[in-house]
Amino acid sequence: MLALAVASFWFLVAMLVYVYVGFTLLVVLVAQMRRRHVRKQEITPRLSLIIPVWNEERTIAERLDNALALDYPKAALEIIVPSDGSNDRTEEIVKGYAAQGVRLLALPRRGKIPAIKDAVAAATGELLVFSDANSMYERNALRMLARNFADPEVGGVCGNQIYVKAKAADTTSQGETLYWAFDKWLKQNESLTGNIVSAHGAIYAVRRGLYRPPASAAVTDDFAISTAVIEQGYRLVFESEAIAYEEPVPAAKREFGRKVRIMNRGLRGVLLRKRLLNPFRYGFYSLVLFSHKVLRRVVPFFLLALLAVSWVISAQHEFYFYAAAAQAFFYIMAGLGYMLRRHRLGRLKFFYIPFFYCLANAAALVAFLKLFAGTRIEFWQPQRQGS
Repeated sequence: MLALAVASFWFLVAMLVYVYVGFTLLVVLVAQMRRRHVRKQEITPRLSLIIPVWNEERTIAERLDNALALDYPKAALEIIVPSDGSNDRTEEIVKGYAAQGVRLLALPRRGKIPAIKDAVAAATGELLVFSDANSMYERNALRMLARNFADPEVGGVCGNQIYVKAKAADTTSQGETLYWAFDKWLKQNESLTGNIVSAHGAIYAVRRGLYRPPASAAVTDDFAISTAVIEQGYRLVFESEAIAYEEPVPAAKREFGRKVRIMNRGLRGVLLRKRLLNPFRYGFYSLVLFSHKVLRRVVPFFLLALLAVSWVISAQHEFYFYAAAAQAFFYIMAGLGYMLRRHRLGRLKFFYIPFFYCLANAAALVAFLKLFAGTRIEFWQPQRQGS
């Protein structure tokens, strides 16, 4: 029994090392070996910018002003705003932009994915660009996205979302910003291997002919839409110069709820695209998808098991005792980070990194439990700054 516990300890350690170190090193190694660059060219095909909304009266005017000021030929750009049953002033505000060519689709409340589907049906662009209602694009962002489609192998492009400092935010926003900086660096390397895992909803584009409406409304729309490109044999790449700015969610409670929703829908998205996990057909991408979207999500189970096993065998050797004590200390720091999240002291990495790490993994645990319980999250409720 003791031997089994020790073996379990090292297996769990090995899995955690692979998820956070081994997988990253593997991606970097394959990226350096393959170096699959995109053949870019300055092109301006007709483009449909789709901005789905639900009760976005606080941000939609600024978003539309930003979209109308973008450096892209006006004759080649249409802006469509599908409203998923908004019951505030969102639709009234959007109607005020009709004279500037903005099209409002006032739809009943059915969820984001049906709203996007209706918007695509109304779109006329060769390229479909999807945006969050609170994402503010750099003036040349659409040109930077479009130039990648000069490469006939490219079917989808994810832009570079940058978090700006949130107003009146706790340290959750710092943790999210730090994580996203790493994730973007990883995306750059994944792109060189052939494909990134999936796009981010703030800024991404797909060829209209490759758009496939997700079969379920309970999946993450950006994941499902962008990975359909890979499923059809085209590349999904990252464009660092297509920049969108957003504020991170400013409070721990709202960020936790957002992560639970995204992870639950994301796991359902992986089930929807389970064919992509076949390495004989999709090669290295299958390993990237499994490591990034499945193994990362089961980390909380590894962590709980490792803590339990460490304490069980802690009396057998001082190494295991210190391993158990180190884990306990880390979780104590996370707890202190939570309590200090609105205090200046909590902005020290010593506190906010353990706090955010534990928040993210707790959300993954809840998302998995909801998945096992059959909970389906089909409606969306954006967690905007000030909403």
